[in-house]
Amino acid sequence: MLILGFESSCDETGVALVDASGSGTPRLLGHALHSQIEMHQAYGGVVPELASRDHIRRVLPLTDAVMQQAGLPLSAVDAIAYTRGPGLAGALLVGSGVACAMAMALGKPVMPVHHLEGHLLSPFLSADPPEFPFVALLVSGGHTQLMRVDGVGRYELLGETIDDAAGEAFDKSAKLLGLGYPGGPALSKLAEQGSATAYKFPRPLLHSGDLDFSFAGLKTAVLTQVKRLANERPEGPATPQLAAALNETQKADVAASVQAAIVDVLVKKSLSAVRSTGLKRLVVAGGVGANSRLRAQLNAECARLGLRVHYPELHLCTDNGAMIALAAGLRFQAQGWPAGADAAGYPFDVLPRWPLSSLA
Repeated sequence: MLILGFESSCDETGVALVDASGSGTPRLLGHALHSQIEMHQAYGGVVPELASRDHIRRVLPLTDAVMQQAGLPLSAVDAIAYTRGPGLAGALLVGSGVACAMAMALGKPVMPVHHLEGHLLSPFLSADPPEFPFVALLVSGGHTQLMRVDGVGRYELLGETIDDAAGEAFDKSAKLLGLGYPGGPALSKLAEQGSATAYKFPRPLLHSGDLDFSFAGLKTAVLTQVKRLANERPEGPATPQLAAALNETQKADVAASVQAAIVDVLVKKSLSAVRSTGLKRLVVAGGVGANSRLRAQLNAECARLGLRVHYPELHLCTDNGAMIALAAGLRFQAQGWPAGADAAGYPFDVLPRWPLSSLA
């Protein structure tokens, strides 16, 4: 069973082919990815209309590249999967339209896939794949969630952010430091040169007794500290000139300190979730899962507690087609094709807002 997957939820166009034959983990035969980072940098963030247009330009050449990697013709594909949501509506429609049109032309079934389910299952493509059940920390873009995962489609929400997600806290703090887009990776790189104890930033909800997150207050604390260092009034606006008033040591120390605050919260809440469920396995997925400090702290704590922790391969932490094709393959192996996925039904619909907990 060869499944071609398309990912176009935001600013990366991803295409991949997996072999889901048999009962083993689907095998990746080829994947290609185009990032729009350079295009969006001039605007300081993703411009939805530009993102959608670029997906249109990239998706078919990437498909050709994937099929060439696999050494197979497009006609060999048995089914096609695409990201249905969540994400930017226009960007999602590109992937949906291409997938459904291609499936119809080939007379093959099509499967809509949840973007976060793709991230959640992506560690199954790693050299150290997990086993069910496990607790999952999903830290992707605007999402920070803890889930209990008992199998494909068997997800229980344990906790989530009540305001800003961890990725947003990274990006907004980076913007205050004048680091541009994408902010998270830039802040993490700068943090390597700074002191994690230089500034005492809050750890929101660290001792709340539940598994929810909140990072909006942390962003405010970073803004206050940057204004103090820039000798600006606390009630004044956040202007681009703020970062220019800081020296490189101050910027690196702020970056390291805010990263430490975010990571401390993610680690403690994740370990609390594992403890409350009685499970012995943790999976970390999503773009923030590539953060080196997060991985180091989780590795150390899990080793101390006798727990297993799993991550996607670094190149599969960000959005990609491999995770979408994989999720479709695992769904097929566990449940068969869903109703409406046969060659007579091509939904061509998207869900920009789609809670993962609604999947079954």
